[in-house]
Amino acid sequence: MRVAMIGTGYVGLVSGVCFSDFGHDVICVDKAADKIEMLQAGEVPIYEPGLDVLMAKNISAGRLSFTTDLSAAVDGADAVFIAVGTPSRRGDGHADVSYVMAAAEEIARAMTGYTVVVTKSTVPVGTNRQVKDTIARVNPQAEFDVASNPEFLREGAAISDFMRPDRVVVGVENDRAAEVMAEIYRPLYLRDFPILTTDLESAEMIKYAANAFLATKITFINEIAGLCERVGADVKQVARGIGLDGRIGNKFLHAGPGYGGSCFPKDTAALARIGQEHAFPMRITETVIRVNDEVKKRMLDKIRDACDGSLNGKTITVLGVTFKPNTDDMRDAPSLTIVPALIGAGAKVQVVDPQGKTFGEALLPGVQWVEDPYEAADESDMVVLLTEWNEFRALNLVQLAEKMKHPRMVDLRNVYSRSAAEKAGFETYVGVGR
Repeated sequence: MRVAMIGTGYVGLVSGVCFSDFGHDVICVDKAADKIEMLQAGEVPIYEPGLDVLMAKNISAGRLSFTTDLSAAVDGADAVFIAVGTPSRRGDGHADVSYVMAAAEEIARAMTGYTVVVTKSTVPVGTNRQVKDTIARVNPQAEFDVASNPEFLREGAAISDFMRPDRVVVGVENDRAAEVMAEIYRPLYLRDFPILTTDLESAEMIKYAANAFLATKITFINEIAGLCERVGADVKQVARGIGLDGRIGNKFLHAGPGYGGSCFPKDTAALARIGQEHAFPMRITETVIRVNDEVKKRMLDKIRDACDGSLNGKTITVLGVTFKPNTDDMRDAPSLTIVPALIGAGAKVQVVDPQGKTFGEALLPGVQWVEDPYEAADESDMVVLLTEWNEFRALNLVQLAEKMKHPRMVDLRNVYSRSAAEKAGFETYVGVGR
């Protein structure tokens, strides 16, 4: 099938590349000429393990191309996916769908023949019907259907998630659109991956409900971690004990400095706003948002307390600043709250992150970027493990402690244990919920 992908951000690029690997003819569109030039040269503008190899394979096979010309890409396409940004709107936290609607208008003018217009972007409930109305208004003669196809890609594991999904959600209004979507996802049907076909509104809601639920699990275990510290329990043992219950499951029960990234903060805020607009407040989600903000502040207190109550004049080595490992994404990362607060309290901050400098250099002014954790720890007063990159999971703790002026560690991901740290020579070790 011929597929046009509007937007080459994280979702659009990964989806476009993977669809081309399914055997479809995919054209990815973006207004940013410099980005398209980079992609045409075989360069990937985002960090996602394996994406460069898969992209090169499908460009070489002639199934994948990139352009700034939306009209040419949409002309004759069987399906056009909208994968543009829906950032949180200033002031009310709602998802800004202006880019989606602008894309819908351009698509309407360029469509020739029957086309399924698919919203891949995360959008508030009712947006797909707005897309439908927009296209019908701009091009009353257009022959088309709309579909909702929310993405469930984890940064750092996006290709695996796309090729071996837990489920694919497709919201449609009729059999004709469903048949087009079934053909696009045919390789997954053949391998018996679950394809859930729903109405438009249910598909839109599934995305928000899923992310809000996962954010709630993270926030719940972080709140339990705070209580564990007060009563003398170990949150890792507690998480394992409840996670073995099949009704609960063990995923997203890892205590830490709070959730961040491109999805959870934005989508929980949007869901809360949707509830307000429909006079049905989402009390649990609203509380999750508030508690998550409090968790980040609590982590700062841990760091300060481990530094004898004052950060002024202290040298702090921070290991990891991206919101999670295997990505260069800094959006709403806990580091964006914690690191500026350290600097504001008078600390000198040195940062080590395999990919974080790409965006972190502009977002974290005043820090010193260092390539090697042992070099960064030299004469440091404390090491703070903030993102659990593999590079930080097997550090030589003895060597690290020997390098430091004061061997103290605040492990906000519970990668190590107190006994291992103390045995290696650390005078202070602080975890989360332990």
